[in-house]
Amino acid sequence: MRQRPKRNRRTALSCALVLAPLAAGLTACSDDGNPLAAEPYDASEQISVSVAEGSDDADYDKPLKITAEDVGGRITDVVAVDGAGRYLRGRLAPDGSSWRSTAPLHAGVRYTVRISTEDDSGKPGRRTLRFATRPADGRKLKVTFGPEKGTYGVGQPVVAELSHKLKSRKEKAVVERALEVESSPLVRGGWHWVDDRTLHYRPREYWPENADISVRSTLEGVRIRDGLRGGASKPLRIRTDDRVEALVDIAAHTMTVSKSGEKLKTIPVTTGKAGFRTRSGIKVILAKQQFVRMTSGSIGIPAGSAESYDLPVYWNARLTQSGEFVHAAPWSTGSQGAANVSHGCTGMSTADAKWFYHLVQPGDIVRYVNGQGEDMPVFGNGYGDWNLSWEKWRRGSATHRAAGGSGDETHATGRLRFDT
Repeated sequence: MRQRPKRNRRTALSCALVLAPLAAGLTACSDDGNPLAAEPYDASEQISVSVAEGSDDADYDKPLKITAEDVGGRITDVVAVDGAGRYLRGRLAPDGSSWRSTAPLHAGVRYTVRISTEDDSGKPGRRTLRFATRPADGRKLKVTFGPEKGTYGVGQPVVAELSHKLKSRKEKAVVERALEVESSPLVRGGWHWVDDRTLHYRPREYWPENADISVRSTLEGVRIRDGLRGGASKPLRIRTDDRVEALVDIAAHTMTVSKSGEKLKTIPVTTGKAGFRTRSGIKVILAKQQFVRMTSGSIGIPAGSAESYDLPVYWNARLTQSGEFVHAAPWSTGSQGAANVSHGCTGMSTADAKWFYHLVQPGDIVRYVNGQGEDMPVFGNGYGDWNLSWEKWRRGSATHRAAGGSGDETHATGRLRFDT
């Protein structure tokens, strides 16, 4: 999981690394005769900066340059950070005569630059500079996070949808590093690129129960490529509920439901028959609908044929975009627990379906085993994210050193249809 370091911890660590070598040369705690203990002098006259103090239209396409003008003095450190807490990388000349940024400045943001110096006697100096870069020219990349704010099951992935397609892994890495996910309790997770403008985020395992999850982008003003910089994006906060799982044994015609590891109920069911087999693997509930009118025409079966149907269906939990549901099927009660006779959905008695409907919510997990149908695709037909091993998931990250994408995902149509 990519996590933002706590800033107080980061600062403390940085100070420790800088001060440790200096402390090794001190023999006493007294500041007598120690130039490092002196109050820093104003170094404004000692150094020059390529950007004017207080400027609000600095050119983000030009590097930030700082130069020591005093022959007897030198620059010892430069820390430049923007309002989002992003540090600007740079390189200090070995002799301390200059410092130059080595990463692009972000557009439309305000920077605070703290410059440390020393004179020829070793006395420390300090200058603090503040300026803002001009707004980005050209197009802006916006990130939209999903799902909507709310409470979900522990299988719910986070989705990031980009307003523009990205052309290269390098561009994707810039964007991915700026998408921050935090959870409490803490879990390990990562982003996986579905296509050139869509990412999914999931933990290595399912989310913990009752977790708070926040997602945000720090892309605003960041250069992605010529003519495209990051724009403002709305953050997302969601929460998980109890861990609710359903295990459907297709061969045994049963669905066993558990909550927080405790078995609640085993329900007799029927799933897809030959020619309409239910997909195997892990699925995530997408939505609930108390009533749906399901017709065979939605899956290409012509009206009037032997397989045609037109049915009012109650207590529906949707599992795929193509139309797999868990729902009430009073017309097949004689086969439930004994045979698979549906057109792909998981049918059960009206009482059991109503009970299941009121128990579950989007993000809950339904896993299908011992079937003869195709595997649930990882992407493109709902959330099949959990069917990918953690190692393959990580290879879908643009920042993973062995990333090459995962070529085994299938991308189905997003068109809705209804199977029974």
